Amino acid sequence: MTASDTTTPDLSWLNDVTMAQLERNPYEAYERLRAEAPLAYVPVLGSYVAATAEICREIATSPDFEAVITPAGGRTFGHPAIIGVNGDIHADLRSMVEPALQPVEVDRWIEELVRPIARGYLAKFEDDGRAELVAQYCEPVSVRSLGDLLGLQSIDSDKLREWFAKLSRSFTNAAMTKDGEFANPQGFVEGDEAKAEIQAAVDPLIDKWIAEPADTAISHWLHDGMPPGKTRDREYIYPTIYVYLLGAMQEPGHGMASTLVGLFSEPDQLEQVVDDPALIPRAISEGMRWTSPIWSATARISTKPVTLAGVDLPAGTPVILSYGSANHDIGVYEAPTRYNMHRPPLPHLAFGAGNHACAGIYFANHVMRIALEELFEAIPNLERDTASGVEFWGWGFRGPTTLHVTWEV
Repeated sequence: MTASDTTTPDLSWLNDVTMAQLERNPYEAYERLRAEAPLAYVPVLGSYVAATAEICREIATSPDFEAVITPAGGRTFGHPAIIGVNGDIHADLRSMVEPALQPVEVDRWIEELVRPIARGYLAKFEDDGRAELVAQYCEPVSVRSLGDLLGLQSIDSDKLREWFAKLSRSFTNAAMTKDGEFANPQGFVEGDEAKAEIQAAVDPLIDKWIAEPADTAISHWLHDGMPPGKTRDREYIYPTIYVYLLGAMQEPGHGMASTLVGLFSEPDQLEQVVDDPALIPRAISEGMRWTSPIWSATARISTKPVTLAGVDLPAGTPVILSYGSANHDIGVYEAPTRYNMHRPPLPHLAFGAGNHACAGIYFANHVMRIALEELFEAIPNLERDTASGVEFWGWGFRGPTTLHVTWEV
């Protein structure tokens, strides 16, 4: 490391950072990184990490870096996953997934898709006076909405939730040994089991869609942009299916759950949102900044020698972009640990940046909007059950593990 001044910070404390600490609460270590070394090598991750908004955005948009998947992510998803490829393959995969996610297209069907799903889950508990919203509402609405868009109506929502949880734990099984090996190889077993189940369930659907194209996302992925009579190979699209069954299913569910936790921490703001649903998009944007669902799951690799933030990076150096840390950067946000939907509408990095920014931004925001509209309409007197705490978990992907609420019926 070459310091930009005469003092080189002592970063030996990074040798003691564990994966368990990062999963439980990454903010403490990353706050120190932002202050002492916004770009630094973290031994347990076997990688450099970018911790500030400036460095994350610079790397994400720099022509001197290209996408790469983290080792644990590559082990989980395989190749070519859309989040870790470049050039013609990335262009083809983006052209495959983006048409259905364009705003003009999403506007055509989003209300009809999501609102009945949200109402159906609310009907199961709105007369009970209590619920655990992560498991009973936020995650189910998220996975069912995306599952139906993909064409997976035949797959139970609980199974979809199980798949994304297993894939998430596999993807974030990131601890490395000093020799560059996975510290916990067994941590990938449940992800492999989930992928085997996914293929067993989806292969028959792909067989059907190859012969009889349908208006489902996966069917379009097979056929769109291909010569007549040709389809993309299933082995080519499966890694991106896994990306969707993890990140795209997780993000809206945990984004709305985090938004709710944030609103409960500011009762006046909760009351304002309940009284004026037009404020819900602003509340969601702050929730996504406050606790980014995709916290530190993407990476870039240098394509040539680069010096950044006083650090010399040889060509071929991977850097993990910790967007959840960037969104708590005190150089950008005042009192970032506080949820405040009235803060100036500065852009955040919860959906990434550059040509690998999330393709589903518009879709995810509207899933969350509709779900919260329906929740507050059905249960305007919602309160957090203070007898139960709220625990967040995750370093790669982050959100509340549970959210107990009560209301008077």
